[in-house]
Amino acid sequence: MKSSAHIIGARGIGIAAAACLVRAGWDVTMIESNPEKVAAGCRKEMTLDGQPIQGVHFVHFDEWVPPTDKVVLLCTKTFDNAAILQRLANTQTLVFPIQNGYDRTLEQCSHPAEAIASFVSQCPNNRLSARITRAGALHIGPRRKVSSGERECINALVSAFAKSKLFPVECVADIGPFKSTKLMYNAAISPLAASAGVDNAELLIDPLTQKLFFALLRENYSILRHAGLRLEKIGPFHPDTVMRILQTPLLPRLMGLFFRPSLRGTYCSMSPDMGSGYTEIDAYNGHLIRLAGYFPCPINNAVINLVDRISRERLVQTRTHLHHLVMSLPNGVLN
Repeated sequence: MKSSAHIIGARGIGIAAAACLVRAGWDVTMIESNPEKVAAGCRKEMTLDGQPIQGVHFVHFDEWVPPTDKVVLLCTKTFDNAAILQRLANTQTLVFPIQNGYDRTLEQCSHPAEAIASFVSQCPNNRLSARITRAGALHIGPRRKVSSGERECINALVSAFAKSKLFPVECVADIGPFKSTKLMYNAAISPLAASAGVDNAELLIDPLTQKLFFALLRENYSILRHAGLRLEKIGPFHPDTVMRILQTPLLPRLMGLFFRPSLRGTYCSMSPDMGSGYTEIDAYNGHLIRLAGYFPCPINNAVINLVDRISRERLVQTRTHLHHLVMSLPNGVLN
């Protein structure tokens, strides 16, 4: 019997997932709330890196009925989860998120596994033409103890993603440490790059914004360690190694030169949401602040206030915001 999956969200990661599963011979249905994307999908216009993705069925979210015998890949922004989880309530559908950040409602669900992408797949808001702009892997693993049936489903997805050879696929014993590490990076890059309206590499060019970026990375790492969370390697360095580099004179600047080429031309997923009234800032930095409790996190508090103000007041994204942010921080925070 042909394996089947429903993918919710025709954005960069959803399109990449669809391309993988189609290559592996799966029957794929794409669920999307944007009528322009649904229409484009019905016209067979979905592509990844310029290559057409054939045979994907498109259904508007309003008309979607959750399946009982198929896996559902959740590839939306976290602020879209509420309506989806409400639709899935009281069903036995196996939900498999491929998202960034931590959604409090989703965290309370009993889904067995998740995937974390260290590659970047970007897609315009009203088109179905995604492209992988930064190489990386897909880490797949359980988030709790799983049954034999759930393990079989996880293994089937791992096999299907790996068969496509679009990016490396790593089956891990526990997805939690990888999700925490991705959060450490996302919660530093996304609010800063989105506020400034620049690509991710720009954070490593200006000395002042570079200093702010590295300081936020250190604060994020400290919060996660204070909370007792384990971290795993995503990319070339383990987070412990990254922190040792950031604490060594001259090495942070060298690390910036090392990472800058791989970040050039890549944009954080939060950037196009600025001014819309919805961002994932609560799923990133908000989650870190909740983890911190009484542990000091002044930069995270400051970037949340900045992103909320830019979005609420529909301000132009500019690097000036980051310079004002630096000036607002308590003395010594960036040292």
